[in-house]
Amino acid sequence: MAIAAIIARVHSALDQRGTDCSMEEMMHLCPELTWNQVVLALYYLSRSKQVRVTLASDRTYRVRAHRAFTIGASPAAPAP
Repeated sequence: MAIAAIIARVHSALDQRGTDCSMEEMMHLCPELTWNQVVLALYYLSRSKQVRVTLASDRTYRVRAHRAFTIGASPAAPAP
């Protein structure tokens, strides 16, 4: 599977979930992917600010997808 397809699969799984999840839950959302594939995709998505990975107080990593927005929906955007 190409890296672009892996990244799209991971992002889609997070988007469908709608909330944050642990890295373990992430693995269950994408059972066809290896741990390395998921981590690589999350690294890319995090660097491009499409997801946020945080360390929770219980020492587990949590992943959350950023919601996309359109410029037209922004209150600061000028009217057409």
